[in-house]
Amino acid sequence: MIVEIWSDFACPFCYIGKRRFEQAVALLEDTDAVEVIHRSFELDPNAPIDIDLDVYDMLSNKYGMSREEAKKTNDSLAQQAKAEGLDFHFDTMKLTNTFNAHRLVQLAKQQNKMNEMVERLFKAYFTESLHIGKQETLLALATEVGVNRQDVESMIKSDQFENIVRGDEQEAGQFGIRGVPYFVINRKYAVSGAQSVEVFLNALKKAVAE
Repeated sequence: MIVEIWSDFACPFCYIGKRRFEQAVALLEDTDAVEVIHRSFELDPNAPIDIDLDVYDMLSNKYGMSREEAKKTNDSLAQQAKAEGLDFHFDTMKLTNTFNAHRLVQLAKQQNKMNEMVERLFKAYFTESLHIGKQETLLALATEVGVNRQDVESMIKSDQFENIVRGDEQEAGQFGIRGVPYFVINRKYAVSGAQSVEVFLNALKKAVAE
């Protein structure tokens, strides 16, 4: 069974949805039967690397809500994350462009470290408040999970994997994916959003039964 997951590292629902999906997979009789492929999706492809605003001002500007409303919304999200064993720190989060992080995941995939790289990037962004748009951060994180440092340096200086990232995003458009996370099972069943463990499990069981 192949499960493709479109997500972005700047998306809190993507990290929460990832955890719930993983819990569902763990409840299957044969967890090894599930192969996960992470696909690229940028919430804001035009975002600069360095952003002066914090997440509350960004949400306030984007959605026309007050800073207090934005903080209340994120407090609620942090509680949802906590229920899944995740620790979100919105106050110190470093907003950035995630394009190079997505390219890094493609490099990690070549070295059989895709899942580890994706998890490390999410944790760096939401829990550790690291600047995942900076080259030195990506180098450090990649080295941590065992991706070859020289390969990362070469990738950052080139346009390597840009076509794959853009291809994933174009395919998302063809599928009609407007928001993430978005899970596609065997190119037949889709689960949109950070659904409950039960919803993920039912979708996986349906695919297994076939």
